[in-house]
Amino acid sequence: MDFTSGALWGAFGAIIAANILLSGDNAVVIAMAARSLPQEQQKKAIFWGSAAAIVMRIVLTIVAVQLLQLPYLKVIGGVLLLWIGVQLLVDAEDDGEVKSHGTMGAAIRTILVADLVMSVDNVLAVAGAADRAPENARLPLLIVGLALSIPLIIAGSTLLMKIMDRFPIIITLGAALLGFLAGEMFVSDPSTRDWFHATVPEADFIVGGLCAVLVVVVGLWLQKRGASKAAAEG
Repeated sequence: MDFTSGALWGAFGAIIAANILLSGDNAVVIAMAARSLPQEQQKKAIFWGSAAAIVMRIVLTIVAVQLLQLPYLKVIGGVLLLWIGVQLLVDAEDDGEVKSHGTMGAAIRTILVADLVMSVDNVLAVAGAADRAPENARLPLLIVGLALSIPLIIAGSTLLMKIMDRFPIIITLGAALLGFLAGEMFVSDPSTRDWFHATVPEADFIVGGLCAVLVVVVGLWLQKRGASKAAAEG
């Protein structure tokens, strides 16, 4: 591997830049999932959830092109993302307090499923950045670049969790973001893409916006119903 190669360092910089740009939605999910844990477990969940998600993303990147050709994969992923958005919103109580009965294993599973769903498109961008490097350097660059994104995601998740504690509205906005991303997945699936773009102008924004509203409405309704049930039982 020629470490003086301009193509190698250019590809490495592109991978890092892609990871910075694409890690925001993952940081939102990690922060929201970790908030359901007792305080002493939150940092562990953020670290292990981020690390496991990066390992999974490396594997996913290698087969991303083939995965993106499968019909209905994004539709299934979009449904999962809607469910995750609702569940994360339900975990937050009306006053911004969080129920501390979640387990670290459950939080990490939520992080992994959400990262898997959201990364199908993201990893394609990273793989495209790696293609700029010499062929024998692509896989090592990919692994190193993705590994370096772990501290970025951890720092972003930790900061977001603190912001959520101070401004609970961020939790609702985060759930809405997951709904919007789910809508984009419905529209861009190979089985639905042509119909949506031929039938619905600006389908990405319209379907994404509707799904964002759906997640927030259903999540808040379930949240209030749970609070009413708990009050009645108390």
